Amino acid sequence: MPAHLDPRLLSAFVTVAEELHFTRAAARLYVAQQALSRDVRRLERELGSELFVRTTRQVTLTADGERLVPFARRVLAAQDDLLAAFGQARPLLVDLNSPGLVTGRRVLHRARELAPDCELMARYESGLTGAAAELLAGRLDASFGRFAGLDPALRTGLEQQPVRYEPMAVVLPDDHPLAARKTVPLSSLAGETVYAGAGNPRTPEWTGLARQLFEGRGIRIAPPLPLAVGDEEFERIMAKTRHPILAVVDFPAMPRTVLRPLVDPVPLSSVSLVWRKGLVHPGLGALRRAATEVAVAEKWLHRPAEGWIPASDVNVMSVHN
Repeated sequence: MPAHLDPRLLSAFVTVAEELHFTRAAARLYVAQQALSRDVRRLERELGSELFVRTTRQVTLTADGERLVPFARRVLAAQDDLLAAFGQARPLLVDLNSPGLVTGRRVLHRARELAPDCELMARYESGLTGAAAELLAGRLDASFGRFAGLDPALRTGLEQQPVRYEPMAVVLPDDHPLAARKTVPLSSLAGETVYAGAGNPRTPEWTGLARQLFEGRGIRIAPPLPLAVGDEEFERIMAKTRHPILAVVDFPAMPRTVLRPLVDPVPLSSVSLVWRKGLVHPGLGALRRAATEVAVAEKWLHRPAEGWIPASDVNVMSVHN
């Protein structure tokens, strides 16, 4: 056995173990695939054990590889804690869901001002359910979204801080009969089929919110569509179906559409800052302070009397960790 193991080699091993794919693991680590393969082989030589079975079609862990995973993760977590304690933390990876959304971006920008010596890096995971799996696996550090809509099994490993009651809106084709209105009463959507992410495995918390909102109002949820990756593909698919899209008031503009706030009542999407339990990082403190500051300045946690929100969300938003 070697007297010392380079943590970089353990990081390479854990990333390949999680991805079971050298190309994807190299992309995550921002290294060349050849360099990653060299690091893994060096670790195997130093431990005197084969850690992966490699074929042209797949990569799998050996029994020794399976045995090493929990030890390697504990070593890397301890290193993160040590560096955080001495102000030399790795970048904090913060998921903003989508590049055009305002809430997370505003908080992240303020956090960077509060902690200029910390590196806070934006990521885009589309939905909180998708991000939660990455948080629990240690591939992300924080995200934003509807915590009340997560599966309870995911919530047990996470913490949250309420950030915003975000008013909801609808995106309409610019020639839709409702497009001329400044606001759209929910009752006027009766008989419509509205897209709310049905079938997207990353966003069931959003579809669940839509289902509760539409219940008893005669509004149908559009059936699952092909999962569109990227703004251009999403816009193409929605232009093809011409379904109205359930959104929030800060949803980014799309060609040949209009965004209209929903009223009577004003439906609210509960947005929380979410992170992995036990996370130690100086950037997380800055992110939480920024969330508090921006929420107060913008009155994001003021719930209008005419607002609609599920009871489960009210309960979550009343809890401050």
